[in-house]
Amino acid sequence: MTRFDQVLAVVAERRAEFEEKRQVPPDVVALFKRAGIYRAGVPRRFGGDALPPAEFLRLVERISAVDGSAGWVASFGSSAVYLAALPLETQALMYADGPDVAFAGGLFPVQPAERVAGGYRVSGRWRFASGCNGADVLGVGIRAGENRAGRPLTAVLRPEQVEIDENWDALGLRGTGSHDLVVRGAVVAEEWTFVRGGGPTVDEPLYRYPTVPYAGQVLAVVGLGVARAALDHVIAQGGRAGYTGAPEPAARATYRIAVGRAEAHLRSARAFFYEATGDAWSTVEAGDPVTPGQTSLLRLASAHLAQTSFEVAQSAYRLGGIAAVASGNPLERHLRDASVVPQHAFLQEGMYDGAGAVLTGVRPFPGYL
Repeated sequence: MTRFDQVLAVVAERRAEFEEKRQVPPDVVALFKRAGIYRAGVPRRFGGDALPPAEFLRLVERISAVDGSAGWVASFGSSAVYLAALPLETQALMYADGPDVAFAGGLFPVQPAERVAGGYRVSGRWRFASGCNGADVLGVGIRAGENRAGRPLTAVLRPEQVEIDENWDALGLRGTGSHDLVVRGAVVAEEWTFVRGGGPTVDEPLYRYPTVPYAGQVLAVVGLGVARAALDHVIAQGGRAGYTGAPEPAARATYRIAVGRAEAHLRSARAFFYEATGDAWSTVEAGDPVTPGQTSLLRLASAHLAQTSFEVAQSAYRLGGIAAVASGNPLERHLRDASVVPQHAFLQEGMYDGAGAVLTGVRPFPGYL
């Protein structure tokens, strides 16, 4: 059994525990590390794998098909691409003990920080820090005057500088541990801050791939894995006996049509998603800058995948009949988890507006490109 196969087996065995405890426990995060999940976005110069995006996205997709929360936490193995904007000396210190460093961030709402000698005094509360209980370093969003053209900074802190308020209580993706972070007057040196999505200090191909769109991609693919699992469940259940003595589901044309339509929708959205990924990566590998049009397609494909995955999970839930309403039924869990993904700010319906603006030659909303 490979280390990644071991990850899938452990996630399958413990997914109910993740939901009950509202987090993926640190020992499972350690297992992710041993399987290379958290070195996937780390520069090769620091011992990381710097995987091409499609390779990492497929790993997250496979984990998410077993459990959406585990896939969501694993997806932050990509967040080292943000950290590549730190000074090289800072990165060398961070990876001094090896590249398997888990980073979690509660970047919003951006909080004001006081400028002090050599850095910033940081205080405040930040939301949605997924995977924070298993993180080695934590990031929070700060603003100090009009530095960096007014763009917010991310301050990187050690776990002992941060209080985790375990208040994550959500409809779906319950096991992500997306708690609040609270910081009370910690001083962060300037060399431990960076602009999210800012220019990298590492000259490797992965860090020329669009950073913020990639952050949306790793979340969208969670919905894909969840929807795949939901659809596979109803396909496998096509021969089950009904409670009322009615014909088995697969004997009904309406069931078969719904399954076929959902399969086509999910595969089409997945193909667009990986096509856009491959196209942008080919440009990066050729040494050319990714175009605004390619960047926009990455964002569009991600939002479309998240929305389509939710729709497919809904369809699968309806096909599951009355059994699907029971707590603990796989379709009930898949529906809840898939519903959360398109709620993320990177994946909401506004991304269609941004993509439409680029396609029609209109300036998109700020921050889209």
